Amino acid sequence: MSVQQIPTGKIIDGEEVIAIELTNSKGTYVKIFNYGAIISKFVVKNANGEMQDIVLGFDDIEGYLDPAYLANYPYFGAVVGRYANRIKNGRFTIDGETYQLAQNAGTDTLHGGITGFDKKVWDVIDIVDGPQSAVTLQYESPDGEENFPGNLIVDLTFELTENDELILSFEAETDQATAINLTHHGYFNLAPKGGNIKNHKLQIFSSNYLEQDDNYSVTGKLIPVKDTAHDFTQLKEIGRDWNEDEGYDQTFVLDKIYGDLSLASKTIEDESGLTLNVYTTEPVAHLYTAKYLDVKNGKEGRDYESYSAFCVETQHHPNGINIPEFPSTVLRPEDLYTQTTVYKVSLNR
Repeated sequence: MSVQQIPTGKIIDGEEVIAIELTNSKGTYVKIFNYGAIISKFVVKNANGEMQDIVLGFDDIEGYLDPAYLANYPYFGAVVGRYANRIKNGRFTIDGETYQLAQNAGTDTLHGGITGFDKKVWDVIDIVDGPQSAVTLQYESPDGEENFPGNLIVDLTFELTENDELILSFEAETDQATAINLTHHGYFNLAPKGGNIKNHKLQIFSSNYLEQDDNYSVTGKLIPVKDTAHDFTQLKEIGRDWNEDEGYDQTFVLDKIYGDLSLASKTIEDESGLTLNVYTTEPVAHLYTAKYLDVKNGKEGRDYESYSAFCVETQHHPNGINIPEFPSTVLRPEDLYTQTTVYKVSLNR
């Protein structure tokens, strides 16, 4: 196992952007930028003996800052916060006080607002170079940032194991009651040469998904997946039942005990022989098949088009801050926010 810190020479808001590489004895390695806590590379050996990168992104930090990329911004590989997904009308109330956020997705707030955690330089506060390599990043979000209340401190540890597990462990504390819902927005493709992910086989351990309005904002209603195109209770090709013009952009309520680390989804790709299992302590997983993806000059000059990746965004219920029936997304000073998500890669042949 090893950890390397690599300066990029890039300074953003007076802070240096650093790349951190975690490598295990099998040659599996993960490259993380402290800008946006972005997972830029996740390289594993496939069943054909080839080293394969299973996440979309760019070869260097400049790609993530390019104006053309930001104009149709997909949040490649970043951590999003303070609040993942949408908050209806960009508004919520805590303890009788109402907060109005920027409405950056129609009339709603998406992924924390105009400048979320995905565009911040995080501090590298700890490095572990041992049996399991790890790095801990920290971001201190000041009271009033994007109009969220409270000074919020978030620690995120990335740990790579000998079993090809990438473990993301979050902790957060606040000095004032605030809304929080963090997720990692990784774009995965398990095929050796990329391309459309419709033939990837997917299973989601969920009996219900969340109804959304026309702007993809969650309404509070649960819909059974049975006898719908959203039924992934058994392994099936992603494109088998989908509407080809829409793909999937829905939140699935996981069949699990709240807070327990359990299997949320399994994805298999036959050509590479790779399986990606996602485990989480979170209550839901949002499946996005990248309908709106349109990125030029990605890794090795590749263009990324619609449906060339899938995201499994583990989190609390979107818009849960406005729906009392959902698990609370309010963090108070006496509490500690915790979340663990694991991406485990293995061979299926």
